[in-house]
Amino acid sequence: TAGLHFTDELLQQIRDKGCEEVFVTLHVGAGTFQPVRVENLSGHVMHSEWYSISPEAAEKINKAKAEGRRVVCVGTTSLRTVEASASQNPEGKVRAESADTRLFIKPGYEFKVCDAMVTNFHLPKSTLVMLVSALCGRDEILAAYKHAVDEKYRFFSYGDACFLEQKVNQ
Repeated sequence: TAGLHFTDELLQQIRDKGCEEVFVTLHVGAGTFQPVRVENLSGHVMHSEWYSISPEAAEKINKAKAEGRRVVCVGTTSLRTVEASASQNPEGKVRAESADTRLFIKPGYEFKVCDAMVTNFHLPKSTLVMLVSALCGRDEILAAYKHAVDEKYRFFSYGDACFLEQKVNQ
């Protein structure tokens, strides 16, 4: 749903700046939207979701990383897809594959592919808030969410979007 913010005109402007776009697939399960109900995150069991990455997409993503270019995921689903694939590869590269994943990205996770992302504001206590906290840092996300609440931003699937960059040396 983060991609709903992208018009044809905006996508063309992004391409005109030399960015490439690659599509991956993740079939989102209902568990993505369920709140985390445990105090200790290691006790949370992530639901299984099926993903698919084409050979062309894997090649482009790996080439970008090898050339030192940033990989910006649009949405938590694309982020989980590329990280699920790379986390199963000892070299940390994305593979062309279709597989199931139960990857739970939470603070402390070491990103292998994603450098930044576009995403919506998510509901409290969700795995998606944990994912963006892992990317940017918990304190930074809490400050951004406080701002969003104070300014009455819209949350969830059709809400406001934000651009988040990976925090280095968390």
